[in-house]
Amino acid sequence: MFDKTIYQKKRIRVEDAIALIKSGDHIVVGLGASEPRSILENIHHDSHRLDDIHVINCLPMGEYEFFTNPAHMGSFLMEGWFYSGMMRKLHVNKNITFIPNHLHFASTKRVSYKKPNIYFGNCSPVDHHGYVSLGTSAVYEKDMVEIADLVVLEVNPNVPRSFGDTLVHISQVDYFVETDYELPELSNGTPNEKDKVIGAYIADLIEDGATIQLGIGGIPNAVAMALTTKKHLGIHTEMLTDGMVDLYESGAIDNSRKTLHKGKLIAAFALGSKKLYDFIDDNPGVNILRGTHVNDPYVIGQNDNMVSINTSIEIDLTGQCCSESVGVRQISGTGGQADTAIGAQNAKNGKSFIALYSTTQIKNKFTGELEEKSKIVPMLTPGAIVTLSRNDVDFVVTEYGVAALRGTPVRERVKRLIAIAHPNFRSMLESEAEKMMIW
Repeated sequence: MFDKTIYQKKRIRVEDAIALIKSGDHIVVGLGASEPRSILENIHHDSHRLDDIHVINCLPMGEYEFFTNPAHMGSFLMEGWFYSGMMRKLHVNKNITFIPNHLHFASTKRVSYKKPNIYFGNCSPVDHHGYVSLGTSAVYEKDMVEIADLVVLEVNPNVPRSFGDTLVHISQVDYFVETDYELPELSNGTPNEKDKVIGAYIADLIEDGATIQLGIGGIPNAVAMALTTKKHLGIHTEMLTDGMVDLYESGAIDNSRKTLHKGKLIAAFALGSKKLYDFIDDNPGVNILRGTHVNDPYVIGQNDNMVSINTSIEIDLTGQCCSESVGVRQISGTGGQADTAIGAQNAKNGKSFIALYSTTQIKNKFTGELEEKSKIVPMLTPGAIVTLSRNDVDFVVTEYGVAALRGTPVRERVKRLIAIAHPNFRSMLESEAEKMMIW
């Protein structure tokens, strides 16, 4: 048993935690459902005494006044490893900036630039051994607990007690703020007919016993639904989602044939519904491990039959994928796409998929009407970020089929990608390829 008086002496109020912040501080906060909601909801109250505060986050779930209200722009700058919808919208206010990164390097490269003054996150209640769990994420959270000058955690009974690199002894924490709020939930997305077609194409190429990585959204959910008839699947994924829990409950996942972390479901973070949080709570079969480990391409490649499934915004005829921006406008982030795509191809019998619809709709800037645009393009939109280089693209899938690009020359890539483009755009793509002499 640990000495409970040690914990009691470390308890402080929210306002006391915020009072620890000094002008010029670099503050890292937890990812997604691991963010310290009570502190972030109230931090703007001290803007009158604070200047040049850098708040570093990843996929924030709340719309907090410190960055949504222009009145606080002079006090806070938000720096994000991955943009949320609200960050996209408010980027024009100039108080939000993006941190380019591969997820497995997010924490280590950030520390090489600036050591965090404070880490704010949340955790489960302390157990009788004196440990708390960081709950839903270890992408960079455990690293920051070990490195930051000050560590303040919001103790919340709704945070699941997960296992892995999430366990922290109270001796490593400077202060605790006791709270009680429901964790944010993220909709899993209902697959549409296009999603189901794409999901079926991908599922057909996944064998029993494969270890898979999936994201969130209609296409990944459709893949998960199409995999329910498979056997002995394993999970080694950046993000653990509701779709994977459903797949586990279907009996398709048992992690029995994994060659790394056999018998364990491995993730760097979990974000979804309460059902997901309940699933990981006190579950020794789930390990939430550091992003430096989970997303390291070398580590991923140690899983035989590894399969990575990611989505993209557009892809050019040579195979370059833009998955995080529309032209120069940042809308999400690199995240673990390159990590997992490259890692899967390092694996024995590994496969990597980039899945996308053949078209999207954009608004005509002159007429205001919606127009259909091909997502397979002659060249990426000017200013677009290359998230996955053409050297690292394996399979590309649309609702019109699968293009296997591994080892292919540019001439063959052009043919295969045009074959899975929307029929209305194939002639244009052929003509543009000829003009650009892509052969």
